[in-house]
Amino acid sequence: MFTGIITDVGEIASLKPVAQGQLHRLRILCRYDQSTIADGASIACNGVCLTVVASGVETGRTWFDVDAAAETLSMTTARHWQVGTRLNLERALKIGDELGGHIVAGHADGIATIVARDNLPDMARVEFDAPRDLARFIATKGSVTLDGVSLTVNTVADTRFSVLIIPHTLAVTTLSGWQQGSEVNLEVDLMARYAARLTEMK
Repeated sequence: MFTGIITDVGEIASLKPVAQGQLHRLRILCRYDQSTIADGASIACNGVCLTVVASGVETGRTWFDVDAAAETLSMTTARHWQVGTRLNLERALKIGDELGGHIVAGHADGIATIVARDNLPDMARVEFDAPRDLARFIATKGSVTLDGVSLTVNTVADTRFSVLIIPHTLAVTTLSGWQQGSEVNLEVDLMARYAARLTEMK
């Protein structure tokens, strides 16, 4: 589990398709202490929970390898990732850690598309269009995870919703590079999903 609070911004150093293109092996550079990264650990990369299969240090910088499988490539923006792509990173939540965002599974539900961005003094208001089957889980003042970042929903109208990004978030994540037309990984709030399921069962 994660909280949507980004702890580093990594960069893809290499990407190799394997298993007839059904799997991509990625090497990601980061600032984490390599000694704290165990094989099998979970790291959320732009909101996608991936499993570490190897790690090391090269030229003074930590790297870790992960595999993105066919389902991940089809459901997320991982299919567009290239060498040099910057990724929001978050280590898995530990018991006793501060829950600064909201409960995030790291299982992206789909892709939202940016339809508008308004640059305000030191902030940005961004409007998205969500897949209709996911839009019903998005509510004003509720939580949503976009490219791994926990954000509060400001407005909702049909399949469209907006968020306001504060200066700190723009400074420590990749969100400053979001533009109209950009696709982002979307994970809806788990609580909203379970509430909807309970309603359906009545």
